[in-house]
Amino acid sequence: MTVRPLFKTRLHYIDNLRTALTVLVVLHHVAVTYGNIPAWYHFEPARDASGVALDIFVAVNQAFFMGFFFLIAGMFTPGAHDRKGGRGFLRDRLIRLGIPLLVYLLVLRPLAVFGSYDAVAAAAGRTDLPYWMFYLVTWDPGPMWFVEVLLLFAAVYALYRRRASGPPAPAATPAPPPLRAVVWFTAGLAAVTFLWRLVVPVGLYIPVIGLPTPSHLPQYAALFAVGVMAHRRGWAQALPARARRAGFAAAGVSTLLLLPVVALAPQGGLAQTLAQSVWEAVFAVGVIVGLLTLFRDRYAGQGRAAGFLSGHAFTVYIIHPVVLVAISTAVAGLHAAAIVKFALVAVIALPVCWGLAYLIKSLPHAGRVL
Repeated sequence: MTVRPLFKTRLHYIDNLRTALTVLVVLHHVAVTYGNIPAWYHFEPARDASGVALDIFVAVNQAFFMGFFFLIAGMFTPGAHDRKGGRGFLRDRLIRLGIPLLVYLLVLRPLAVFGSYDAVAAAAGRTDLPYWMFYLVTWDPGPMWFVEVLLLFAAVYALYRRRASGPPAPAATPAPPPLRAVVWFTAGLAAVTFLWRLVVPVGLYIPVIGLPTPSHLPQYAALFAVGVMAHRRGWAQALPARARRAGFAAAGVSTLLLLPVVALAPQGGLAQTLAQSVWEAVFAVGVIVGLLTLFRDRYAGQGRAAGFLSGHAFTVYIIHPVVLVAISTAVAGLHAAAIVKFALVAVIALPVCWGLAYLIKSLPHAGRVL
């Protein structure tokens, strides 16, 4: 059965969104470097109040941006499966996701973690810690956990399609999801996230697998599924312009009402867990709806510069840890406020990341993967 593709032309606004989200990923990890959250390869804890602003920036990003990546990935998963078939789809995912994952683990990750060798050796009480042992002790996929999870979601989708009677037909006329459906989805996501975090609290880290935010898995899975449904039903194209205002308003109001509760409630208590689960669900749905409609209506075009940025965004995602560690290590002796070092490293790192991504993608056969 041949399925008529819903996306007949390239959606440049989605490419532009990917670029913006990739910039946020880079800035997010620069903020972690100089804030108060020890969750990056190179970490310089803030010694002034500006570190709190970086922590807030990190918390706001974490509430929605990786879930947004999963939603976008879900939007293009059914079409890829329709074109390639089940085996071709999985083979393509293994090439385009699996090879970058292996390259990161075997080539880039050793460069990113090399600076922490002395600290790990000291913690182990050894001055002659073999590098292979250090490598295994510190094993995790870093930011490429996203690729790990996306590979799992792709496999689950392929299994679902194999067992289904046939691909669902796309909607004859794209229509936006009813408001009540969005409200119920948001409420359900908040409830499932709250229950999940009674078992998997915020801050839990899973070694080896390397998931830095397993507490957010309900959001990632739910938004990937929404993206799959959005592909067939044309939700992104059909959302009315007023959805942008409503989405941003919901995100803003929830932040004003709930973020203070998250900050002031007892750490790890039920009140904080509930407030954070509700805030993240409302904020994520609101911001995602707002940004989708904003970029669709105002940033749908793509010139040479925007095309260059979006065409190299995935490569930037893969290589940015090494770039950030190198630059932040180079300026480690600079005595300045946390926010100042954040701005300095960000201004240097973004063009370096895209320049290096261009060189890498220019290598023979690199374009087949990247």
